[in-house]
Amino acid sequence: MNAALLDHEPLIRFALFIGIFVCLALLERLVPARPLRGRVQRWRTNIGLSVAATILARLVAQFILPIAGVGLALVAQAHGIGLFNAIEISPLIAFALSLLALDGLIYGQHIVFHRFDLLWRIHKVHHADPDLDVTTAVRFHPIEILISLFIKAAAILALGAPPLAVLVFEVLLNGIAMFNHANLQLGATANRLLSLFIVTPNMHRVHHSIEQDAQNSNFGFNLSLWDRMFGTYRRADAVELSSMTIGLNEFGNEHKSLKPTEFVWSFMLPFVLSSTPHPTVKQGEHEK
Repeated sequence: MNAALLDHEPLIRFALFIGIFVCLALLERLVPARPLRGRVQRWRTNIGLSVAATILARLVAQFILPIAGVGLALVAQAHGIGLFNAIEISPLIAFALSLLALDGLIYGQHIVFHRFDLLWRIHKVHHADPDLDVTTAVRFHPIEILISLFIKAAAILALGAPPLAVLVFEVLLNGIAMFNHANLQLGATANRLLSLFIVTPNMHRVHHSIEQDAQNSNFGFNLSLWDRMFGTYRRADAVELSSMTIGLNEFGNEHKSLKPTEFVWSFMLPFVLSSTPHPTVKQGEHEK
């Protein structure tokens, strides 16, 4: 099973990614939450950034970090590296705790990228998107993807996370991130029930508002419990969600600036001086 996981992991992840992406893109056309502008140019830029990040990750895997993800978990398992490989624990419990710990790590990482100026300069490429749809989920600067790759690698080694748990986590992270960035109109009841467990489109849309206080909320990507537990959860009613402006004020709100939809501009954004500071995180001030 371990050999099969390692051999087929890229294909499994890619197939599931494409399948989820296509399904959500079709659903966005059928039940859109809001009208979108400049879809073609936004998609070209967002997907272009994702391709650039993938190429960089492959180069890193080739020359710097030859084993990552499932492969790293397999090596850790074979050599008894990490907490769950060093103690007697049920495989099922190790699996569940690994999923929980890795998701909590991504939540914490997200907050850190908002708190520190240097990291915010990189992460705001994601927030600069003037609209929100399934492609925003893959709109990350390659440097952010690279940093995340090393953070997850360190966590996998420290935990001794089971290889299957790493694979399932990566699939869930990609799938749910695409879901909660999608421009989907879900009913109030569905949103309320789903948001008890996972991050929904309504919940994450608040995080992409141009209002700084809203950006300092709803940091979760998969499970919603972290925001509720650490006081960063914020609700929004239907009126607020329908009128909410997405993006960053410094680039011209209400789509007055098209630069965030241009690939070269978006790629170079972390290296361009900006007078806008990172949105300082203040926990515990949001509505629970």
